[in-house]
Amino acid sequence: MNQVVFNFHDVILLMTAMLCCFFALLLIATNPPQNTSNYFLAAFLIAHALIPLHELILWGAEFKLHVREKWPQVYFIGAFAYYLDAVLLYFYVKSLVFRDFHLRPKDYLHLIPFGLFALFMVVAFYRFPAATRLEWINTEAFVYSPGYIGMDLLIKCTRVGYCVAGFLLIFKYKDILKNTHSNIEKVDILWLKILVVGFTLVTSMEAFLALAKMAGLFADYDFLHPDPDGNPIEYIGLSGYYALFFLVCTLVFTSMRYFSNFEAVKQKDTKEPAKKSTQEKLLNPEYAAKIDGLMRAQKTYLNPELTLDMLAETLAIPAKDLSMIINRHFNHNFYEFVNGYRIEEAQKRLLDPANKEKTITDIYLEVGFNSKSVFNTFFKKLVGKTPSEYRQQPADVAATH
Repeated sequence: MNQVVFNFHDVILLMTAMLCCFFALLLIATNPPQNTSNYFLAAFLIAHALIPLHELILWGAEFKLHVREKWPQVYFIGAFAYYLDAVLLYFYVKSLVFRDFHLRPKDYLHLIPFGLFALFMVVAFYRFPAATRLEWINTEAFVYSPGYIGMDLLIKCTRVGYCVAGFLLIFKYKDILKNTHSNIEKVDILWLKILVVGFTLVTSMEAFLALAKMAGLFADYDFLHPDPDGNPIEYIGLSGYYALFFLVCTLVFTSMRYFSNFEAVKQKDTKEPAKKSTQEKLLNPEYAAKIDGLMRAQKTYLNPELTLDMLAETLAIPAKDLSMIINRHFNHNFYEFVNGYRIEEAQKRLLDPANKEKTITDIYLEVGFNSKSVFNTFFKKLVGKTPSEYRQQPADVAATH
């Protein structure tokens, strides 16, 4: 039997669903048990695989007719994925940023929209006889009803909100990292930005499409008999299909190599405040002076991989207390605190005659920096000169600065 079931647009949807499923299975099969972030990503991909299938069932050129005839009971199953995918993406970003992230009871509040949609479908669709439901499916009357379009607009806008929340978390990530790491330049989160920004673009297009449908209700636009030459809503929908396909391809073929190198941090401690005796110690300037003396004597800042936890262990101070001391007494985050000592050490080595044959690159690597641009920025900010200018001036002049 020669019959066209899928057109080219339908094939793109089918390939998107298959890529999502295959990538999710790969993540699950190769993921270490302790790495919860990849499980969130796999769950996001599985949920997202249902969305192109749902679109295919609703709008596929010939495929939708086969579904209506043979499997009408699965018609709206994929719609529930719209209420899960963006939440799972947000949890994925959060679990990447915070290594101690785990689901808490309050996190299940994110399932409220899912529950509302389930309740809506029961009241507005599934409680009616099968013959009535089948008629609504065949005529597409239900998908263009005010109730369904209203729920669709609500979740499409909500998804954009989750994407924006994820992007804001990524935007703040490097600032968070500065409280625990002395070098942050090796952290490459471009792939994560591409994922979230790309998904934000796709969800924004879908939200605009849902808004256009809602506006069409008030403008008495005939969705069931649109312009045969095409209309902007159709073009927006098709553009979203292709954008999603290219986004998934980018995720599958470029981001796998970054997963194991992500530097996670701890979530902000919300436990009860420190005891009075501990607070007094943290506010004592002599305690801060002791830490400064240990830093200069032990020169732990020369380690380019130095972290807050490593320094706290070396100084025999709880990491939480050390972070509070650095912020309160030195008025810096950990990143600025450690690199300040590195700049002082670089000043000494730049003027040391024994280092005359060494290049500036040799020196900034020796003192713990791993980026020339970061070293130059810090040096100029703290010393007022570039490293080259500082090195060329007489030693007695430099000593006065």
